[in-house]
Amino acid sequence: MKTLLAFLKKECTEQLRSWRFIVLLSVFVLLGVMSPAIAKLTPWLYEIMADALAESGMSVTSVQADALTSWTQFFKNIPMGIIAFVLIESSIFTKEYSSGTLIPVLTKGLERYKVVISKTAVIIALWSAYYWVCFVITYFINAFLWDNGVVQNVWFSGVCWWLLGLFIGLVMVLFSSFAKGNTAVLSGTAGVVLCTYLLSLIPWLNEYSPAKLMSTGVYTVGTDGYIKAIVVTVVLCIICIAVSIPVFNKKQI
Repeated sequence: MKTLLAFLKKECTEQLRSWRFIVLLSVFVLLGVMSPAIAKLTPWLYEIMADALAESGMSVTSVQADALTSWTQFFKNIPMGIIAFVLIESSIFTKEYSSGTLIPVLTKGLERYKVVISKTAVIIALWSAYYWVCFVITYFINAFLWDNGVVQNVWFSGVCWWLLGLFIGLVMVLFSSFAKGNTAVLSGTAGVVLCTYLLSLIPWLNEYSPAKLMSTGVYTVGTDGYIKAIVVTVVLCIICIAVSIPVFNKKQI
């Protein structure tokens, strides 16, 4: 247990000292602020356009911004956050493969499964922290400027997007457990995401696909239609972790 905690501490320290933590935190804080900011500026931008187009004989109707507009922008922005997270954290294993820093700790007796558990725990903790910081920032700014009550099941939609990002992060861990380079990790992760999306286009598979969680947002009225997709996504997350351990145990470092 002591070796696991020591390696976990090492992972956390590396994240805090590296530029990755600052960059990702900045990205998600920016996304959290940007959604209500864009919504607040939208009517002003339309007014500017109306004045410019009026000279050409065209008219632009006025637009009213509210929390619904802000949350719509939020759920459009989250995929950018997921992409940034995967791009930056995809080296969590491969960087150590190339530098050989895992060899000393493994030769000193650290079990391989502890490496996977530690890195998986860091990915889960980081994604959760970044995402919910972004979500909470948007939520409180919207509550200050407007009223979040106009959006139904916003927390449910938030959880669905968090779970989708978690699934993608754990897929990244799975590919990192055997792939040697970032290109292979990113290609494999992107391939799985693409496959889940294509499967969601098949009507009878749509309700089971993790990609269905992307359809949650400001217009999510009922939650029952997403239960199967949530259960499948949770199971796939567990499978990713369970498979990563034996695969990494057999990997030559």
